[in-house]
Amino acid sequence: MPKIYLIEGPVGAGKSTFGLSLSKRLKVPCLVLDDWMANLFRPDRPETDVMLWYGERKERCIRQIWKIASAAIESGSDAIVELGLITEESRASIYAQAQAKGYELTIYVLEPDREVRRERVKMRNQEQGETFSMVVPDDFFELASDMWEPLTEAECAGQDVVFI
Repeated sequence: MPKIYLIEGPVGAGKSTFGLSLSKRLKVPCLVLDDWMANLFRPDRPETDVMLWYGERKERCIRQIWKIASAAIESGSDAIVELGLITEESRASIYAQAQAKGYELTIYVLEPDREVRRERVKMRNQEQGETFSMVVPDDFFELASDMWEPLTEAECAGQDVVFI
């Protein structure tokens, strides 16, 4: 049965790098939220009220990515998604959608410590290599890191969760 591979973790955890590796191994494209956000909306980003602006667009992208992932599953293919679901509530919504459709779901969680992630983000900002989609400013890194809610034991119960 086809499966959805959901990749989660805080900013700078290595989600895109892991997704790219998994994509090559499984020969399935990885649908990455940051790529969609950067390509569709970066040119229109306002100078103020960025979080409200970002949140609305993030939700639209997640709905479209999920639609494509669902179509892949329905056509007999696996799907790899990296959605930047930093809260337990947002992840629970995806779990419920997968369960409602009867999709098999494996969740990969990457959680290196904050200093390792901070250095990775600084290096990615400079090098702008294969997994680069946008510059992550220091203040955004700190804010997003503070907002990350690690998966709890209760959240993992009954799920196929792999901590990397």
